[in-house]
Amino acid sequence: MSVLPFLLRRELNGRLLCRQNITVVTIYASLGEEALCHSLNETEVTTVICGQKELKKLIDISGQLDTVTRVVYIDEEGISDEVSLARNSTSWIIESFDEVGRLGTEAPVEANMPLPSDVAVIMYTSGSTGLPKGVMMTHRNVLATLSAVMTIVPALGSKDIYLAYLPLAHILELAAEALMAAVGASIGYGSPLTLTDTSNKIKKGTLGDASALKPTLMTAVPAILDRVRDGVRKKVDATGGVAKKLFDIGYNRRLAAINGSWLGAWGLEKLLWDTLVFGKVRAILGGKIRFVLSGGAPLSGDTQRFINICLGAPIGQGYGLTETCAGGTFSEYDDTSVGRVGAPLPCSYIKLIDWPEGGYLTADSPMPRGEIVIGGPNITKGYFKNEAKTNEVYKDDEKGMRWFYSGDIGRFHPDGCLEIIDRKKDIVKLQHGEYVSLGKVEAALIVSPYVENIMVHADPFHNYCVALVVAAHNELENWASQQGIKYSDFSDLCQKQEAVKEVLGSLAKAAKQARLEKFEIPAKIKLIPEPWTPESGLVTAALKLKREVIRKTYENDLVQLYA
Repeated sequence: MSVLPFLLRRELNGRLLCRQNITVVTIYASLGEEALCHSLNETEVTTVICGQKELKKLIDISGQLDTVTRVVYIDEEGISDEVSLARNSTSWIIESFDEVGRLGTEAPVEANMPLPSDVAVIMYTSGSTGLPKGVMMTHRNVLATLSAVMTIVPALGSKDIYLAYLPLAHILELAAEALMAAVGASIGYGSPLTLTDTSNKIKKGTLGDASALKPTLMTAVPAILDRVRDGVRKKVDATGGVAKKLFDIGYNRRLAAINGSWLGAWGLEKLLWDTLVFGKVRAILGGKIRFVLSGGAPLSGDTQRFINICLGAPIGQGYGLTETCAGGTFSEYDDTSVGRVGAPLPCSYIKLIDWPEGGYLTADSPMPRGEIVIGGPNITKGYFKNEAKTNEVYKDDEKGMRWFYSGDIGRFHPDGCLEIIDRKKDIVKLQHGEYVSLGKVEAALIVSPYVENIMVHADPFHNYCVALVVAAHNELENWASQQGIKYSDFSDLCQKQEAVKEVLGSLAKAAKQARLEKFEIPAKIKLIPEPWTPESGLVTAALKLKREVIRKTYENDLVQLYA
């Protein structure tokens, strides 16, 4: 492989690489040393394009890299120290991206256009379990997904402004930015920590990315939209008084309208609420969002309605995986239903197959259920240098159609829309034979105001489950203040039995609202004061749980919960 960009952002035009038929390898910058060495050596990368943080990581593992000969760095403030260190401690050719650009301008070369079957990208998964796998995407795969999405979202074009803040090593972001380039839209680059005026890395009184850019389009994984929802709610609750009462009334009126009631807020009343209440909320994301694409895990109905009402923009839910080049299903632009991920994209075929062990059958009534299998021209070639795993989840039928077996469990609604209801890997059988779907339980419990993040754990040798709960800092401290509970710091508060009891009660309330079975509700919990971040290695860049890593990190705590 010729090029490995840790960052494929404004500084690097990926289309130039495609025009030279150069395969791009993408790797999450947050991966640990072992995963980085594995990915770089497996693909035999010769050239790395990176920024300051990534260059430092490269230097640390330079002795373990077999094929890297050249590093192209993005010139940014403070990088000179790493550049000097790399030049003195390695045999690599070190060049700035600006210098490479100048060389290209002075000595242009003819295009070496690829074939549709050539590999465009080897995208390494974020490795929620074990070492990351490199998914091989052809040019045909990428174009299949892009052309399909263009038929769903109306009037995409040069007037649109897209806010990009997810890593480009995430298939959703790669597909979205490629789509923006294809339709001629503008792209503005930000980060999750600078997204809004109140984000952690934004100086008070200055504009966040969204306020400065005023985008019309954005993508988001559910965890990000959940944070937007929680941030707005906390701000409204903190304001209190007349402002909170107006927000609650306006929200409930619009919610009634979205649910189909003629007594809800329509027409002039809708305009009134938009002006009085929701206009201020929309300013958080620039005030001009006309469409939000949510991908990855299914978005909760509560979050979908909240974002739709507050932003006044439809949320298109999509379902796809790296292995399907992000293609799969996509909801119609004006579909306001919740809990579903839409109908198959024009590039995809979707079928369900029986999974008797989990009790999901295509003969189930009133809706067929089973493992989701996706076929079509967007299905990737497989995993790089991993034939065994490729043969396990990729199958070609007698007609030559390639299918990917997702491991996700879904059901089809009568109108052809898909709903994700479970995942094979997340199901654990308890001691007395009950099945617990960890992902389903976590999705139900995370609505508790005390929960920043949660991982439910079920030991098959016991008849109950437990949970590790990353506590919501402000909410738990506000509760402690109201109760007059004294503590030295937040870590101390998380160890207080009163705090554990309060959070456990809140989880039970959320479980009751979600109609969970008694055995699905965690009997014991451990409050975690530190957030789980991609940098800590406990969640992926898309904020999905790395279950095995979390289990090992908190192994002693889990043992104590079952003691």
